[in-house]
Amino acid sequence: MQLITEKLIQDLLSIEQASCLSLYMPTYRNHPDNRQDPIRFKNLLKEMEQSLLQKYSSDETKSFLAPLEEIAENLDFWNHSLDGLAVFSAKGLLELVKLPVTVDELAIAADSFHTKPLRKYLQSTDRYHLLGLSRHEFALFEGNRHSLDEIELSTDIPKTIEDALGEELTDEHLTVAAYGGAGGESNAMHHGHGGKKDQVDLDAERFFRVVAKLVEEHYSKPSGLPLILAALPEHHHLFQKVNKNGALLSDGIQVNPSSIGKEKLAEMAWKVMEPAYLKNLENQAGQFCQAKASGKGTDNYKELAVAAVEGRIGTLLVEADRIIAARITNLVTGNTQKKDMDNPRVDDLLDDMGELVMKMGGKVVVMPPEYMPTDTGLAGIYRY
Repeated sequence: MQLITEKLIQDLLSIEQASCLSLYMPTYRNHPDNRQDPIRFKNLLKEMEQSLLQKYSSDETKSFLAPLEEIAENLDFWNHSLDGLAVFSAKGLLELVKLPVTVDELAIAADSFHTKPLRKYLQSTDRYHLLGLSRHEFALFEGNRHSLDEIELSTDIPKTIEDALGEELTDEHLTVAAYGGAGGESNAMHHGHGGKKDQVDLDAERFFRVVAKLVEEHYSKPSGLPLILAALPEHHHLFQKVNKNGALLSDGIQVNPSSIGKEKLAEMAWKVMEPAYLKNLENQAGQFCQAKASGKGTDNYKELAVAAVEGRIGTLLVEADRIIAARITNLVTGNTQKKDMDNPRVDDLLDDMGELVMKMGGKVVVMPPEYMPTDTGLAGIYRY
């Protein structure tokens, strides 16, 4: 799966041209259910075509839809789906985002991309990264309370100890034979020049240091997600020793990740993640209550709209699945207007507010209703 970051959304929000095409749909992971996906995709393209024809000629409409038509016919693409799909297309840009959560069907042609479903996923507080680590290789996963999916690492990132250390391997003349251990991790016998176990341990330490730095720089920092380590017990101490990534949780999973199925790994990961998830929700609510008590926060949507356009909101808490039938009508004054929305998924106050706060460099957090510190659907903490 592709890594979903704030930068991706910021890049999408920075594009304003005619016409920006946004498409969302649920997808199936497995055969034969996934045969329905390209059919549903084509149906959404027909909806988008009708919308475009109201403003553009037939030739212009065909030109806008051409990149999406190619996707519809790409069978290999549809054979590797997750639970949802987001597609963004404009002149010179085509972004395909596979989501590990389901989304409602939506096809919009507008002067800017519709990012609310993508932002809702990004801003959910139950997400985490899982590092599956052995002495010889590693894999990285992104998960939430419902699923766990491997991240496709960049081609320039070394995934094995040989790729990471290359000719610097101190045990390059050492032969390691494993007997019976899961994943080749246990009951290893070492033979060769000296047969010294400390050489193998030194290589592992250097490899773990490389992995820790790569994960921190390329994944933890851009995403801000907590990191769970899944590795054999003896590797936890060594990785903690070389790790400088503050996102790493103190508790981990003490098992060789390649020796168990992904469903079991996801179950074990959530047991580690859930306490941190609940603590984070409580902290977010507590920080707002303190800010409001000191005059540095509010749950009044009119006041927050003004603060949003002025760039004064540092953190905005929004209630999951809440719709506020109003919109910001003036991006200079922050004036708002209540409205009746034909399609509340497309345009509501929380969508406007979340987009503005992100554009201004603030943080948006989607909160479950039971942890929301207000009953208005939103709560903001001012920068100043």
